[in-house]
Amino acid sequence: MKVNLKPHAMMYPSPAVVASAYDNDGKVDACTLAFAAMCSHRPPAVMIAINSTLKRKTLASILKTKEFCLGFPSIEHVREVDYLGIESGYNLDKIDKIRFTAKKGEFVNAPIINEFKVSIECRVMDIKEVGSHTQITGEILNIQAEESVLDDRNKVVLGLLNPIAYDDISHSYFKMGGKIADGFKVGLKFRE
Repeated sequence: MKVNLKPHAMMYPSPAVVASAYDNDGKVDACTLAFAAMCSHRPPAVMIAINSTLKRKTLASILKTKEFCLGFPSIEHVREVDYLGIESGYNLDKIDKIRFTAKKGEFVNAPIINEFKVSIECRVMDIKEVGSHTQITGEILNIQAEESVLDDRNKVVLGLLNPIAYDDISHSYFKMGGKIADGFKVGLKFRE
């Protein structure tokens, strides 16, 4: 039997991604997000949402520069990813604290965190206030990926990336499971 639950933010699984931008002094600013999703194929775009009821330095940096990068961390960086979500960039240099490094993106004036195997470079397309969060839509201008996570067609292989998923209900991080079927194929039997 199903029961009705109190409405709350819920989407399974949520990716744990790290948004990064340059602050007013040109320093790397970064925070972990669980509110991120694809929102367009043409042009390729992502949507992120950052809590605007809290004083988030990364949000202020993105709103000012109108450019950002999203890093897709692997499970070996879960400790650093968690720290980037709980510490404020107003207090200290978080990237330096976790001994990560960054370089300027090739297509945007935003930092790519070198330790993440896949990063996307985005330019802000739209900004909306949605309840407690500022929703930012970014057009993807470039994707950088380490060769170690690519197949022979230069496509990212999820199993090689080992991305982190986040459960906002239990406040826990998870690793992804294995492949269960081929998309746009397994359901074709119902067309027969």
